[in-house]
Amino acid sequence: MSLQDLADAAGLSKSGVVRHFVDKEALTRALVDDLLARFRRIVWEPAAALPAGRKRLECVFSGWLAWVEGEHVSGGCPITAACIEFDDQPGPIRDRLRSGQAAWMRVVEDEFRAIGWQREEAALRAFCLQGIVLSYSHALRLLDDPDARRKAEAAFARLLAAEAEQR
Repeated sequence: MSLQDLADAAGLSKSGVVRHFVDKEALTRALVDDLLARFRRIVWEPAAALPAGRKRLECVFSGWLAWVEGEHVSGGCPITAACIEFDDQPGPIRDRLRSGQAAWMRVVEDEFRAIGWQREEAALRAFCLQGIVLSYSHALRLLDDPDARRKAEAAFARLLAAEAEQR
């Protein structure tokens, strides 16, 4: 997203947007905080009312795919885009993205633990789930793979199917 995109969306000039913030970094922090809050509202909150575990994780997965598809935000996952842009730039923006992503992975790990996986295995499964979503985004948006969603859903099903093997 460019400053012009933001100005156009707000119906302001670029200087009109910047005037509301101390500096560009403050503007970027506000954007990142808004993106993380929107992700939480769209992906987590619909699932939060469900019992912890499989059903909640299925709802999270479905919402996460919808987020990537741009159902709620055009252009794919803006959080992933921001993470790629700031992953090698030390500072408060990277720190905020990092803490937001780490918190999200803990939420996902907790859902795998609610299914019955031990801490280390739950962390590995959360990592794999994030990998599925990132691969889905790549296949859908860059490769225009018409089968991307089916592949992501099959990978997720396999990730959960191992639950039965555990018991």
